[in-house]
Amino acid sequence: MKNKRWKTSDETVSSLYYHILWCVKYKRELLVDDVKKRLEDLLYEKSREIDITIVSIEIMPECVHLFVKANPEDSPHFIVQQFKGATSKVLREEFIQLKTKIPTLWTRNYYVSSSGILNEAEINTYLESQKNK
Repeated sequence: MKNKRWKTSDETVSSLYYHILWCVKYKRELLVDDVKKRLEDLLYEKSREIDITIVSIEIMPECVHLFVKANPEDSPHFIVQQFKGATSKVLREEFIQLKTKIPTLWTRNYYVSSSGILNEAEINTYLESQKNK
């Protein structure tokens, strides 16, 4: 049975988690009702396509928070580009108000922080213990 804590491939075993946040242009509160539901569907669809696991998701009226488990070959920048690019295109085609109210759906900015199973203290303790072996 595969351990869900790690992603594995022929070359790697990894535990890379990212908290990602990005906002609607001008922080307009447009991610509501049908737009919110469609956005969530698109994010899950894209995550399957690029093999990223969405651990949790929170779509607020003006921003998106994702907590994802990633592959080591996928940079946070790549992940954000994939999610923002795919969702913007489809949502602006399907919901005309998103084209008329703002020039682009998403701001260029985003926030990302990394997370993992081990914290800094645990890693330092492990590294120190390796000196004595």
